[in-house]
Amino acid sequence: MDLALLRTFVTVHRAGSFTRAAALLGLSQPAVTSQIRTLERQLGRPLFLRQARGVTPTSIGDELAHKAAPHLDALVEIAETGLDDDSSLRTLHLAGPPEFTAERALPALTELTGEDGQGFALRASFGNAEETLEGLSAGHHDLAISTARPRGALLTATALCDEEHVLVAAPRWAEQIGAGQPDRKPEPALAQVPVVEVHESLPFVSRYWASVFDSRPAAPGTVVVPDLRAVLACAVAGAGLAVLPRYLCAAALERGDVVALHEPAVPPLRTYFLVVRTGTLAMPHIARAHEWLQRAAADWC
Repeated sequence: MDLALLRTFVTVHRAGSFTRAAALLGLSQPAVTSQIRTLERQLGRPLFLRQARGVTPTSIGDELAHKAAPHLDALVEIAETGLDDDSSLRTLHLAGPPEFTAERALPALTELTGEDGQGFALRASFGNAEETLEGLSAGHHDLAISTARPRGALLTATALCDEEHVLVAAPRWAEQIGAGQPDRKPEPALAQVPVVEVHESLPFVSRYWASVFDSRPAAPGTVVVPDLRAVLACAVAGAGLAVLPRYLCAAALERGDVVALHEPAVPPLRTYFLVVRTGTLAMPHIARAHEWLQRAAADWC
């Protein structure tokens, strides 16, 4: 059996689409379709059910993928290890949310870029979870950090770390609403404070209110800026309250630039996932970055 046909088959099985598999393989869609039909003729059995949106593997297709994929991944690992010598510097393409990638992932990974014989070049791009996973699926990135766990067999996700969300504002707002007074209910008082957020839908504030107060925030966004670092800067300047990851505002809290307006018994958490295309951890530079980030994340929680 032709290994090229099996490689195409496994890629389609993981991608769930001839079109997406073609992009990953660098082939045209008709070429992928032709290869799958050739393999089906050789086996005398259908491997996929064609649907309006993508394909679904038959039971024979699932069985073949289960048997073939590990061996194909092992061959890729052998080939990539052979290429990974001192004279070839591989490039790792990383994608993720701007703040977490800039503050956490990039400083950790730059420790690897200069290592003799084992380092790699690094390219990073920023985007939300949907954009990042779409780009990874299309082959634009090697490794992605996402706040959403992907579905399907094309991508493989590993939980990286959790971030705690903190409700903060400049000290004057805390004084004005009497934050921290034991006889004062926090939610009505917080409705008096303007909101600083990354989007008009108030994703961070709404998640916090739902988790902590089991309600929706009453105040609309007064300042909306699409970067949590800018949200923190506006909160420090007194623009209003904000919900921020603790790692991002820890220094400002320690300096007293902002204060926590509420300390719930169980703070809201958000999980980050480390995501790769299934099978690509056979590539040494991706595997090394993946392992290094997991090690670094142990100190982030």
